[in-house]
Amino acid sequence: MEFTIKEYKEYNENEILNIYQSVGWSNYVDNPEMLKNAYHNSLKIYAAYINNNMAGIIRVVGDGFSVVFIQDLLVYPKYQRKGIGKALLEKILSEYKDVYQKHLLTENTEKTIQFYKSIGFTIDTDINCRAFSKYF
Repeated sequence: MEFTIKEYKEYNENEILNIYQSVGWSNYVDNPEMLKNAYHNSLKIYAAYINNNMAGIIRVVGDGFSVVFIQDLLVYPKYQRKGIGKALLEKILSEYKDVYQKHLLTENTEKTIQFYKSIGFTIDTDINCRAFSKYF
């Protein structure tokens, strides 16, 4: 499957809400103003396109020097397992290759664990660490 990746610079609310809805991320869909602000304050965003239609998106926050946090990586379900998510993630990892800490938080499923491990990520407990989160 052929797709192109380019920096996402112009926020299109319908386009963004549709991809979040497609993967069931309702907290974002139910808070469109929060999501819009999050996009406008992100460090970097890339999107993958098939025939000029969005197929996936990745959004990164952080300082870009000592830490980046991969906040969102979404691929429309019909395009999953076709290399799009991996290509988006590799684009970010290449761009921020010299950044010491690269983090993400994801679902605790075998599918996601294997995906991120295949790209070189390590589960926090495997490096004798513990991640903490606090949600509103």
